[in-house]
Amino acid sequence: MRFSKASVIASLPLLAAADVPEYQAQFENYLGQAQVFLGNVASKLPNPNKHDVAAAVEAKTGALNLDILTLDNWKQTFYSSVKPESTTPEEWWVLITGGNKTCFGQCGKIESAFNETAGKWAVTPGSPHTALLNCENQPVLCNSWSAPVGAIWIFEILPEPAPIDIWTRRLNMTTVTSDDIVAMRDEGFKSSAKLHDGFFHPFNGPLAKNGFATSVGWVIWVFNLLPSWAFMVLVSMFSRTMMSNRLNQQNARPAATGQAAPRR
Repeated sequence: MRFSKASVIASLPLLAAADVPEYQAQFENYLGQAQVFLGNVASKLPNPNKHDVAAAVEAKTGALNLDILTLDNWKQTFYSSVKPESTTPEEWWVLITGGNKTCFGQCGKIESAFNETAGKWAVTPGSPHTALLNCENQPVLCNSWSAPVGAIWIFEILPEPAPIDIWTRRLNMTTVTSDDIVAMRDEGFKSSAKLHDGFFHPFNGPLAKNGFATSVGWVIWVFNLLPSWAFMVLVSMFSRTMMSNRLNQQNARPAATGQAAPRR
């Protein structure tokens, strides 16, 4: 949390009063109430960075050799697979999945198919790396990528600062099988997937290059928490402020030269 200079200056009288014995108890009472209130508000907010460490370790060290991507580890996970002098990209297949809210409970089959594929590739030399991104647990990261659930993103990772190619493909979440995913790679995924060159590209996009991608992901997450009526209130307040400023500017303009004076 950031504090402005104005808020610090405004709080000085309150802090000074807190040093006076007769006001100290009252100050501590108010402070305790504020802490309880903030704690209640924070407890009701969903966690935008859920990560089950034990499950992630089991997925990585087990038969699947599957990485679980989070807001904190995704970039390090990708770059850990390449050497600084490497000129051949490391291939990463990432499933974008979710839960009941983000996937409406329809991601179970596609996850099973992808996990089965990861198990096959884990014991096959020359196979790509596999990872999973759950948008239910990592909404900020998914927002910063603008990644839809039910899709596979294929990353071709080179050492920094080389540009990264990403290929994406939406899958049929009700019919996809492991054989479909394996065939997609064996037959050449670039013929059926789409090259990602959009604004939200995690590496090459303007948001990522200027360090704004994560911030935008947080903003989108916050707006998604707001009910529709609250968003409309904010829009209404903003439009009223803009109209008020415009009217004030028009009223402040001097009369044009030679213009007739208003009648009294």
